[in-house]
Order: sequence, then structure tokens, then C-alpha cells
Amino acid sequence: MALIFNLQPTPNPNAIKFDGSEAFLEGRLSAKAGDDLDSMSELAKSLLAVDGVESIFGFQDFITVNKFSDSNWDDIVPHIQEILHQL
Repeated sequence: MALIFNLQPTPNPNAIKFDGSEAFLEGRLSAKAGDDLDSMSELAKSLLAVDGVESIFGFQDFITVNKFSDSNWDDIVPHIQEILHQL
């Protein structure tokens, strides 16, 4: 069965939660722009490489992506979805 992600709004307009249909992370994932790339997972590196992404936080079956306030979700979400669909 393919992993399916649903987008969930959050109270923060600069954050969107991507809920997976099953667990895809082992434990916690947390990273932000400017962190040491050598200590990040490939998933974290890929997500933070998307222009406009400020930070990510995930646990087991979800990832919340935070964008910089001057970035646009319409530009970011398709790239995030592409990365997540490769899992």
C-alpha cells in the first residue's frame, strides 16, 4: 500500500502538517535552516533544500513544515509533496 499524505492546517499560518497514512519516521525528526547538514537525515536535507522552508518537525506518521513568512505555500507545497511521495 502506498503512503498517502493529507495536508492539515495549523493555527500558525507559516506551518502546515503533512499526516501520513502510516508511520514513516523512526522516532523524531527536527531540523531548521542553518543546522549542520552532516547530522541530518536525507529526508531532512531534502525538505530543507526546498526554497522557503525554515524548519521541519516530525514524529512517526507526520511532518510539520514551517516556511519563512515571506514565502508562499503555493510555491513550497508541490516540492514537499514530491519529496514525501518518494518515501
